[in-house]
Amino acid sequence: MAVGSAVGVVYSKHKSRRLFIQLQDLQQERDQLKTEWGRLQLEQGAWATHGRVERIARERLEMRIPRQGDVVILSVDSQ
Repeated sequence: MAVGSAVGVVYSKHKSRRLFIQLQDLQQERDQLKTEWGRLQLEQGAWATHGRVERIARERLEMRIPRQGDVVILSVDSQ
């Protein structure tokens, strides 16, 4: 009985250590992913700034703000 109990304790300790190491690895991976997520959010914010979008619209798409004479306002009668 004593030998069986000792083997059980050794097995439990070994399993516990393996699980603890796995937990530490997963926590480290979580921390790295959180860091990357924060960096990606900052990058997205930089790419989506109003000035950048407007500049790309002008340069690549040849868009421009319409002149006053180019604007037509339509009204719909709801009768």
